Amino acid sequence: MRIAFLAMAGLVMGVVGGATIGVGLGLAWIELFNTSEFEGYAGMLVFFTFMPLGALIGGLAGASLFGMAAFRDHEVAIAQQRMQHEGR
Repeated sequence: MRIAFLAMAGLVMGVVGGATIGVGLGLAWIELFNTSEFEGYAGMLVFFTFMPLGALIGGLAGASLFGMAAFRDHEVAIAQQRMQHEGR
């Protein structure tokens, strides 16, 4: 249960962080490549392309990193219990 909770927390944090980074990268892209701002094209590019991609990548990365960390911690706790049980 703890592993699932931490994976979900990582997913939420990753989505928020990834979307933020995506918006920043999108704004940098617009400035770097002089994207047209005609009829809001630059804003649509950022919020319909870079932000969702950043959120997707960040969510996957956050969930997998937090999930793996929780799983490793769970394995370490099981190994310590086995060592204590064998030492008796």
